[in-house]
Parts: sequence; structure tokens; C-alpha cells
Amino acid sequence: MNAMIIFVLLLALMLTGMPISISLGLTVLTFLFTMTEVPIESVALKLFTGIEKFEIMAIPFFILAGNFLTHGGVARRMINFATSMVGHWHGGLALAGVLACALFAAVSGSSPATVVAIGSIILPAMVRQGYPKGFGAGVITTSGALGILIPPSIVMVMYSVTTNTSVGKLFMAGVVPGIMLAFLLGVTTWFLARKHNYPRMPKAGWGERWATFRKSAWGLLLIVIVMGGIYSGAFTPTEAAAMAAVYAFFIAVFVYKDLKLKQVGKVLLDSAAMSAMLLYIITNAVLFSFLMTSENIPQQMAEWITGQGLGVISFLLVVNILLLLAGNVMEPSSIVLIMAPILFPVAMKLGIDPVHFGILIVVNMEVGMCHPPVGLNLYVASGITKMGITELTVAVWPWLLTMLGFLVVVTYVPQISLWLPNLIYS
Repeated sequence: MNAMIIFVLLLALMLTGMPISISLGLTVLTFLFTMTEVPIESVALKLFTGIEKFEIMAIPFFILAGNFLTHGGVARRMINFATSMVGHWHGGLALAGVLACALFAAVSGSSPATVVAIGSIILPAMVRQGYPKGFGAGVITTSGALGILIPPSIVMVMYSVTTNTSVGKLFMAGVVPGIMLAFLLGVTTWFLARKHNYPRMPKAGWGERWATFRKSAWGLLLIVIVMGGIYSGAFTPTEAAAMAAVYAFFIAVFVYKDLKLKQVGKVLLDSAAMSAMLLYIITNAVLFSFLMTSENIPQQMAEWITGQGLGVISFLLVVNILLLLAGNVMEPSSIVLIMAPILFPVAMKLGIDPVHFGILIVVNMEVGMCHPPVGLNLYVASGITKMGITELTVAVWPWLLTMLGFLVVVTYVPQISLWLPNLIYS
């Protein structure tokens, strides 16, 4: 009964158009002060201790690193390198977009940042070459979603904080699925480009490829620093995020010199604003999680689901449907922070690996970012292309279907996610 009251109250507040973070906070406070005897001091304490975790510090650092890279010309050099490698194939510039998104995802940790950085440069170039605007928008909107699957990933950090799963293992688990999804999106792009005979570019020589690689090497080196540092044990994921922010500042200002020192203040302010928004959502979600736990709701739901005789296969199907439905009304951070504490205990009871479960959730979030009504990537791409959301929704369908097919494979073949972490940590 209490669970019903909590969820009805949360849904009612969200339907008023209130931001999800405030809806969460108000739901908790309303329930605690009218239905329980919980002292107000414990609420204040939980608000403070909820974001006192060391791992959470990685979020503002990764956001800052992503913003330095977005403004610092790194994306443009990655696109030039990607174009020299795959530009001569059918739909060459679009394939370069997929490859550039995958490379930028490996340094930014954010899907919207990847769409902005790569899309704002490559989409106008595609239109100039004669590609339909919808085709280019479809490629970048969906490929940009790789930003939260290919490590580092802000969404993985949030899952880690919520479920106490190792961030290092999650980052490692995202590598193989990330490469696989990038490849599948590339195949979809190539197939459509070949079918419609979209333009190809002249084949670049190895000299030109080496030159573009050398120019983009400073940005690509960040992948080695972050991932190599974590996997070798040189530093923790949080320390890696701080290193990434400092390194991104250095190459943007002093190496590539695309970012002037007077612009750094604006980048810092933008990053602070985005970090504050995410931390506010986390704080309220932690409070919501505290309420759920104090009312014993996750445990009751776990018992109810296992009592229905759901096995691993049917439970994972239910989880996918729930998360895809949640993706219609919430953005990824909120979904992870609300749903993970509820679904995680059931997954553990059924013997599902916590790292595999985390990757499954992240892939669901990717799909949610590419379809309406609240797909973040759609809105970012809409701002770049000046296309309507309905028009964009139609444009992304071929790639969205590819992502849904990939989701099924990742869900039921856990070794795709677990092979690399098991290899490194065994």
C-alpha cells in the first residue's frame, strides 16, 4: 500500500511538469512528514551523506573534461582522422561520424556532449556533400549515444554509486559492447548509404592518414591516460576524471590553442551549472532511495517478483520493458537513480552479475536518449539541425532498431559484458 502511495504521488507531481529532481524530493518529504515518524534531522543527514561518496566527484570532473574537449578543437581533429580512415567507403562522411563519435565517447563520458561536439561539425559538411539532412541527423543522434556506453561514462558512475558496484569493472565491461554497437551502427549506415548511393570521398593515402592521426593524437592520448591509468591501478576512476579534466584543459589551451584563456571562465561556469543539476538530482534520488529502503519496498518487490516464479530470462525481459517505458518520461540519470535500487536486489537474488546488469541498464538508457518524448540526444540534434522532433524521430528509426536488436543480444549473452573484466580481474 505504501509503495502505491509513493509511486502515485511521484507520478502526479511529474505530470504537473515539475522537474524530476524536485518531484522526488517533494514525494519523500510529503510521505515522511505525513505517514511516518521519521525525524527531520535524519532527512537532513541523508541529504548530506548521500553525495559524500568519493566516486561522485568523478561526475563534475568528467563534465569539465568533456566541455574543454568540446570547445578545444579535439572533435574536429578526430573527425579528420576518422574521415581519412573510412571516408572512401559508401556513406564515407557518415561512417566517419560514427567512428568520430566512438572516439569522442572514449574521452567525454556524455552522450549530449558527443552529439554537440561531433554533430555541429560533421552535419553541415554532410549536407554540403549532398546527404539528406535526416540521414545525417539519424547517424549522429544514435552514434552520440555511445557517449554513455564506451568508458568513461557518467551514467556508469551513477549506477556504481547507487549499487556499490566497482566503477573500474563497469568501465572495462563497457569496452566490448561499445565497440560492437559502434560497428553495428556503422554497418547500418553503410548499408543505407550503399542502397541510396550516397556520396563517397576520395581514398586518403597513408601519408594523409598518418598526418591526421598525428594531429588528433593529443586528444586520443586521453583514452590511454584514463583507461590505462584505471586498469593498471595507477589511479582510481575519480582520480582519472580529475586527470582527464587537467589534461583536457592543457591540450585545449596550450597545445591546440583553440580555447583562449579568457574563455576558460565560461567553460568552468557551464560545467558547474551542469554538475550542480546532476548532483541535485542525485541528492533527491538518494533521499528517495532512503525512503524506499526504510519502507522495505525493494525487498518486498524482490519477494513478490521471485514469488511469481520469474526466472532470469523473463525477469530481464521485464526489466528491459520497464526501462524502455521509463525512457519515455525520464532522462537517464533519474532512471538509474530511481530504478537501480528497486531492481538490483531482485537481480542479485536471481544470481545476475551486477556488472552485466549495469551494462544492460546503460544500453537501455542509450535507446531512451534517441526516442521521444524526452530523448536528450533528439533535442540536442534538433538544435543543431533545426529539424522538428517528429521529423528526427522518423530519421533515427533504422539505427534505433539496430540498437534494440543489440540490447536483446547484450541482455542474454552476459559474456559480451563480462569477458574483459573477468580477464583483467581474474
